[in-house]
Amino acid sequence: MIIKNIEIKNFRNYPKLNLEFGKNINIVYGDNGVGKTNLLESVYVLAFSKSHRFFNQNNLIKEGEESSLIRGTIENKIPYKLEVLLNKSKKQVKIDSHIIKKISDYIDKTNIVVFYTEDLDLIKGIPTIRRKYLDISLMQISVNYYNALNDFNKLLKSRNEYLKQISEGVKVDFNYFDVLTDYFINKSVFIYQMRHKFIQRINEICPSIYQKITGKTGFKIVYKPVITFDSYDNDYLFKTLKKSLEENLEKEIKFKATLYGPHRDDFDFFLQNQNLKNFGSQGQQRVAVIALKLSEIELLKDYKQTNPIVLLDDVFSELDNKKKEGLLSYINRDIQVIITTTDLNSIDEKLLKDAKIFHVANNEVLEGEINHE
Repeated sequence: MIIKNIEIKNFRNYPKLNLEFGKNINIVYGDNGVGKTNLLESVYVLAFSKSHRFFNQNNLIKEGEESSLIRGTIENKIPYKLEVLLNKSKKQVKIDSHIIKKISDYIDKTNIVVFYTEDLDLIKGIPTIRRKYLDISLMQISVNYYNALNDFNKLLKSRNEYLKQISEGVKVDFNYFDVLTDYFINKSVFIYQMRHKFIQRINEICPSIYQKITGKTGFKIVYKPVITFDSYDNDYLFKTLKKSLEENLEKEIKFKATLYGPHRDDFDFFLQNQNLKNFGSQGQQRVAVIALKLSEIELLKDYKQTNPIVLLDDVFSELDNKKKEGLLSYINRDIQVIITTTDLNSIDEKLLKDAKIFHVANNEVLEGEINHE
């Protein structure tokens, strides 16, 4: 899978932009703050119809404008055109000029793995960041997961509203509340199973990647639901979650919120039984995230039978030569990669030789290498 081209109008700092990407290595370079990350973000938004960051979509629209448009051609055996139109009140997506009503049908078309410098937050940040990573990864693997997660979030919101009403003394239909809870549990069971299976599969791939890059063994990722489960069998999960919700109903009413379920999930990174969040160096943490993302590339290839598009945002400047080589050994194959950097000298010469190069300056992107001595 590759992205052949992209057209941008009024996205972030770009009033207008048209680019043709190379099918393998693409390098985007320029000073800090000129829009390199925004360019990668436009590719991400084209694929997912929203940003990877936590904010309102209106922030994606260039200041002073009413709407933003991103178009691009993806090729996966056959080419197809994607389009995302954002304005202040809504979003519209198209495939080959046809409006797509279900976002799940749209995001199923493209697979992307992204490396950002802030990905250390996957280890050091709040659980919400790690849950979002799980959700985005699983959405790319399974449309059913996307649909189940949407249903789950609606049920969670409704259940929380009922708990708030109960807490405030409003008379409610408890029979409906019980039905709502059972639906909530059913969706939770599916999400638990998918996340557990994903972490299991990652742990079959990730330790050897970590070892290849660092020479160290004993790396693993540990899934941490808020409830300790002895099994991920349907009936067991349903009964265990239902019991937790029943036993803690008074507590939930007090807090006006659902306290048990996948929305409280987390996972941790371990090296030789030590949690890297607490005991790992920044270098170990960085390689752990890289190993996770490289595992995701392999996983997407297995499930979707195609290489994902890989986006690397200023990753090389943070790595020593050994780690760069380890990273490149996994991506410098038949994979399309778009790399941003402030310094072309930080990129391996062999990679530069085979790459299509873009220079970013003054809200413009020019093809071809500018003197980087």
